[in-house]
Order: sequence, then C-alpha cells, then structure tokens
Amino acid sequence: MPRYNLDGQVAIVTGAGRGIGRAIALRLAREGCRVTVADLDGATAAQVAAEVRELGGQALAHQVDVTCKEEVERMVGETCEQLGGLHILVNNAGIGAVAPLLETDEKTWDALMNVNAKSVLLCSQAGARQMIEQGGGGRIINNASGAGKIAPGKGIPLGAYAASKHAVVALTKQMGLELSEHGILVNCVCAGIVDTPMWDLIDRETAARRGVEVGSVKAEAVAGIPVGRIQQPEDVANVVAFLASDDASYMTGQTYNVSGGLLPY
Repeated sequence: MPRYNLDGQVAIVTGAGRGIGRAIALRLAREGCRVTVADLDGATAAQVAAEVRELGGQALAHQVDVTCKEEVERMVGETCEQLGGLHILVNNAGIGAVAPLLETDEKTWDALMNVNAKSVLLCSQAGARQMIEQGGGGRIINNASGAGKIAPGKGIPLGAYAASKHAVVALTKQMGLELSEHGILVNCVCAGIVDTPMWDLIDRETAARRGVEVGSVKAEAVAGIPVGRIQQPEDVANVVAFLASDDASYMTGQTYNVSGGLLPY
C-alpha cells in the first residue's frame, strides 16, 4: 500500500529491468509517480514498464547505456517530453565483479568505475540541470551498497566493486552540498545481502574460488545478518520511496544503511 503522496511526480530509475531497480520502479509507481524504466536491456525495461501499467501507472521503457553522456541526456529529454518533467532520479544501475585486487585487470576496473560511478555523475548532471531549469527542487537518490562503506574482506573479493561504490558515497556527499541551493536533495542507500542475481553471481564465483558448494557462500553471509533473514529488493525500495517524499525534506548529502543491522556505521 502507498505511504507517501508522490502523485504528479516523474521519476527515472536506472538499472530498473530487474532486482532492486525493478522494485524501486514499481514502488514509486504505487506512490503515484510516472516512471521511466531505464535499463541497458530494453526487453527487461519493457517488461517492468508493462508491470507499472498493470498497476494503473504510467511508464516509459527506455534502453540506455548510462556510461554514455549523449544517451543519458536523451533519456532525460525523452522523459520530460513524454512524462512531463523530472522530479526524482534514482541512480541504481550497477555491475559486480569477483576478483582479488591483485588479479583485477584494467578492463574490469574501468567497467566497474564507468557503470557504477561515472554513470552516477552523468545521470546526476543531466537530471539536476533539468530540475534546476524546471524550478521547485527535486531528489537524486543513489544506490551505493554496503560495499560503499566497508571493504567486503578477504573472504569475498570485491575490492574494485567496493572502490566504485565508495566513489558513489563521495559523489552523494559533495553533490548534496553543491545542489542544496537549488532545493535538490541528494542521498544514497547502502544495502546489505540482497536476494538478487548479483548476489547469486558473487556466491557462484566465490564458491568456485574457495572450492566449496554453490549456495554456501550466500548462506554464510545471510547467517551473519542480525535481523535473521536475507534482504529483499523491496526493503531497499521502501527507503527510496521515503527519501523521495516530503518526509525526507530536511535530509541531503547523507548515506543510509538498509542492511538488517549488518553495517556497523
């Protein structure tokens, strides 16, 4: 059930074809937003946009490479043309890679930095410029991951991924300060062990490195969550909806843990 009144607002959610992004797009639609479902995979974007319409909402499916400035600007432009402006931008698109830092090659490093960090800058620049032109402020919400606050550790080698997500936290803090005079509030969420295809990838590749059974890495990680269950994409979407609402109108440049108690600070 909706908790916040976002009627009449327009949101873009990147990486919205599955997982956390899909949950965010559906939740914002339930709150009354018109939503651009943006993803590199046009087919999954179309599927989620169809789900939004089934809920009675209005949605635009948009295939986009968020590492390309021209495509990002086109996404913002078409959103405004077809949905009537832009009020909420959720930078959710992200990729992962499992490898110790000494084994991380340039291609992997560049891909992670481009998708996970550069895209946040490009989308936020285009989105913020549109919000400033419109007037009335706006919201930029970044998905930074728990790896944006702490190193995942030797057991789960996600060093390059963590570096890219630490960059998202820094971008959030600085952009929150720079855009505050325009009434644009910038915050990010740091999730924990979320039941998504990315964590299935981490489980498989880490298990292969350790020589253990597939599923055991994920089970071990879930066993350490204080609230006692794996996180669902909807748990993240709930907090994003709050940050998009008027209830969060005095919060900017902040990073919020959504981890079931897993993150220590």
